[in-house]
Amino acid sequence: MKGHFSGYDKCEGDIMRIRNLFDEREVVYSFEIFPPKPDFPIDTIYSTIEELSGLKADYISVTYGAGGSTTSNRTAEIASIIKNNYGIEALAHLTCVGSNEEKIDSILNDLRCKNIDNILALRGDILGDVGSLGIFKNSQDIISYSKKNGNFGIAAACYPEGHIESKDKSKDIDVLKLKEECGADYFVTQLFFDNNLFYDFLNKVEQKGIKSPIQAGIMPVINKKQIERITSLCGAQLPHKFIKIINKYEHDKDALRDAGIAYALDQIVDLISSGVRGIHLYTMNNPYIAKTITDGIDSILNSINRKKVV
Repeated sequence: MKGHFSGYDKCEGDIMRIRNLFDEREVVYSFEIFPPKPDFPIDTIYSTIEELSGLKADYISVTYGAGGSTTSNRTAEIASIIKNNYGIEALAHLTCVGSNEEKIDSILNDLRCKNIDNILALRGDILGDVGSLGIFKNSQDIISYSKKNGNFGIAAACYPEGHIESKDKSKDIDVLKLKEECGADYFVTQLFFDNNLFYDFLNKVEQKGIKSPIQAGIMPVINKKQIERITSLCGAQLPHKFIKIINKYEHDKDALRDAGIAYALDQIVDLISSGVRGIHLYTMNNPYIAKTITDGIDSILNSINRKKVV
């Protein structure tokens, strides 16, 4: 593929690559938010960003919305607000759904003009009749193209329990290696609820010779319908301990929220104690959850990252 990227030139020294944070910190800590639905005003996300901005995340990623469409500019607009209004590094999701060179070039150019230096390159979800792949068939295509035509820092996804569409889960590690070879700087995992499965995954990654840092994706669960929907989409396994929590508190909204946050905190503390390179918190646009989690690990992060500097 031959790119036609026409974004203005930006000196290499001016580009802020999230990958470099992994060399500066013991644990990189970040949030993920999603744009409002198309029929909702974009300013409905502003208060969420405002509240998250005080929590001192290393960066905030912005998803691409329902169906993975690359035609909406809301991702770029929201990422721009995070980066340029609040001075927090932004990671903009970019998918293959409905893609062609002209669209991808336009998006890359828009991101560069908005001072966005980092993207999360994804194939994107094909949900029923919503969306279809274009000439870019997988994340490797997007990674290679963006690396050659945009000079972006590039993150990619990985799946501790295997991609839900994968018929041979052992091949997922081979795909991860390909993503690294195509130019992925670091990886963010799909959400998971069993840390032991994540540790097994890291062992396989190490055996394959993959060197790029891996951030653990954690989602605090606040209601039963949420977890049922998410696990049906991604195939994450629910440990017995977690199922007991859901069954015990499913009819008490506040209790389930607090129990879900406590479970996530327990996961995160265990991950950090075991040497995880980063924590990526799926906030579901809920600042209360993000703040409670952050408050719970703030002293831990400060302590270990202070030692890294020393």
